[in-house]
This record gives sequence, C-alpha cells and structure tokens, in this order.
Amino acid sequence: MTSIVLVHPEIPGNTGAVGRTCVALDMELVLIHPLGFVITDTRLKRSGLDYWQHIRLAEFASWEAFLAERAPRADQMFLFEEYAPRSFYEPVYPDDAYLVFGKETKGLPQPIVEAHRDRMVCLPMRSDKVRSLNLANTVAAAAYQAIRPSS
Repeated sequence: MTSIVLVHPEIPGNTGAVGRTCVALDMELVLIHPLGFVITDTRLKRSGLDYWQHIRLAEFASWEAFLAERAPRADQMFLFEEYAPRSFYEPVYPDDAYLVFGKETKGLPQPIVEAHRDRMVCLPMRSDKVRSLNLANTVAAAAYQAIRPSS
C-alpha cells in the first residue's frame, strides 16, 4: 500500500484534506511528530469531513522512529521538495511507495534532505510567479501520479 508521509505538518486543514485524499485512494496517512496542531483539532476533522474515521493513520514520535519501525527500502522513498532536480513524472512508483512531504512553511528538515538527496522529486511549475504549491494540492497530484499505471 502506498503511504503519504507528512513530516511536521503545521496546518490542520491541509492534513485533513490529505487524509481525505488518502481515503479516496486507499492510502495510509503517516504523521511524523511534532505536529503544529493536536490530532483532535476540529479544523482537522472539518476539512477531512466525515471521512476521518476511515483513515488508516500511523503516527511516529520522530523521523528516526519512523525509519526504525518501517525500515523503508531506498526505492520506496520519494521526497517532495520544490527545488528537487527530478520531476515527479520520472520515477516508477512501487505499490508500497512512501511519498514524503515536509511542513508547509519550511519543507523537509535539512538532515532528511541530505540523507535522501537521491530520492527527491518535485512538481514542475511553469510560472515563476509562484514559489510553492499548497501541501494538500501537492499531495493530491503526487498521489495520483504514484498510482498511475506505468506504460
């Protein structure tokens, strides 16, 4: 099963919307603490609507705890950053991929980026008038690309 991994998400509405996408695509939602909100935040559940109860949710106290428990293979990991050198259209995503996203204001922590630089991808943007995309929108685009049949 493909998993969406949010590292230190800050905005409950984004996480709720990502949760809804996870339910729609039968993906797991993995949250890496610390979070910028409490999991019982009504804004989180409001944006996830009544789908929140259907989310396959896993939470980890830290990135290191996630790596220790899940032990993902290198070919499972895809880290999304706006400045990554490779487009998210290029990889072939395995069925058990981890699509990893950082916090809304700063992206992924530098130590994670440095440790997985060869696994980084970006969503291409055609305009130079936009610095970044909303986290929930980015996750949705990436999730649909990951389940797209390879030709």
